[in-house]
This record gives sequence, C-alpha cells and structure tokens, in this order.
Amino acid sequence: MELNGVPATIEQVKTLALTNYGHFTSMLVSDGQVRGLSLHMQRLARDCRQLFGVDLDTEQVRSYVRHALAGTAEPVTVRVTVYDPALDLGTIGRDADPHVLVTTRSGSLATPPPWRLQAASYRRELPAVKHIGLFGAMNQRRAAHREGYDDVLFLNPDGTISEIATSNIGFVRDGQVVWPRSEWLPGITMTLINQGLDEPVSTEPVTLSDLPTMEAAFATNAASGIRAVASVDTTEWPTEHKVLQQLRELYADIPAETV
Repeated sequence: MELNGVPATIEQVKTLALTNYGHFTSMLVSDGQVRGLSLHMQRLARDCRQLFGVDLDTEQVRSYVRHALAGTAEPVTVRVTVYDPALDLGTIGRDADPHVLVTTRSGSLATPPPWRLQAASYRRELPAVKHIGLFGAMNQRRAAHREGYDDVLFLNPDGTISEIATSNIGFVRDGQVVWPRSEWLPGITMTLINQGLDEPVSTEPVTLSDLPTMEAAFATNAASGIRAVASVDTTEWPTEHKVLQQLRELYADIPAETV
C-alpha cells in the first residue's frame, strides 16, 4: 500500500474511512501490462476533475503503479484510489490536493465461474463516477449474498436494468449483444468489447420481463474479464453460449498496454 509512491501511514489513509470522499479504478496487471490502460487513466483524470476540480497527472499515476509492482511476477489486481488525506468532514469544501493510493491483491487469468444474480431496486449516487462511496452497493450485495446469490443486479425506479454492484451486465439476443440503456458506470471492459465488435452495438431499455427473450447474459469487469451470468432471480440461461466464447476470444485478442 503506497501513497504517492511511498508506504502509506495509518494517519494518511484514515480519511478513506472517516471522510470517504474520492474515486478509484481497478485493473488486472499481467507481466506489467493492462488491457485498456489508457481508458483507466482517462477515467481517473475525468473523475478527478469532477470530484476535485483539478487535473491529474496520469503519467505520474503510472509511475506510482510501476513502483508498487516492482518485483511482482504473478498477475495482480491493482486499485488506484485518488483522494485528499487533508480533507475531513469539516473541510470538504477546501481546494484539494489529490493523492494517489496504490494497493494490490492477487489476480487471476482464469475464466471466472458463472454468477447467479438477485434483482434489487437501487441506484448508485453519481453512477458515471467510480467513486469510493460503496456503502449502498455493498449493502445490496450483502443482502443478495445472505439470500444465496452471488451478486446483485440494480433496477432503476422505473424497473429498467442498470448494472451489477461493481460490474456491467450485457445480454445476447438473436446472436447480438444488447446493453441496458441506463445511467451506469461506463466499464473499461464493456468499452473495449464495444470497440472490438464488428457489428453495431445495441443499447435499449431492458426490464425483468424482457429477460426470458434473451439467449444469454454476462458480466464485465476489468479484474475478471467476461463472466457468464447463469440467472437473474428465476430466469436462467446457458453459461456456454457461443457468443460468450466469442466475446472472451475478442477480449483476449485486445492488445495490452505496458504500465
């Protein structure tokens, strides 16, 4: 755990627990390379301007990540969190000096197991920002876990589907990819897939009543790639659909960028 390239202290990171204001991105690093690295940096820069009103030096961010990865050979999931340790509940409106916290955990290149999702009515604050305010989403995920599901699928007040707690969701209908039309976090993996597909991408409102018309469903996340979704509530799908395999192959063929 390094803050601006040096080991972080408890005093510096306690703001994350007590004030909980900032944003982040997570990426799977293998052999010092990341699919969609430029998109991750663009996300960090965009969210920093929105939350703090300042520009982020993404080349400096990359140097912090390289430093944290020094000597690491195995795949790891790297989380880059941007926040200001000096801001607290009483000074949150001050001009900010965002710092960069880099943390790592074990990563995997294996195909992740399918998910069973529980639908729940919930909308994240500032859906387009990957902010660290995860209480609501984790509360919904915990409820789903307690009911025996793997994760939670969020529904808007009008019943349309938006996203999974920390992933995007896509569907397959008539052999084509369909994304739900909603306010959600534009995921890096989802963006890379859309860029790599030969055919136009379909985005439309999707409700639970539409799910039986879908041939398959999948989740996308930068740390786990493409994961089959086996079910949402009582609607089930095959987890070995040919389009899902095509998407995995497409994703695997996307050139990675060196950190």
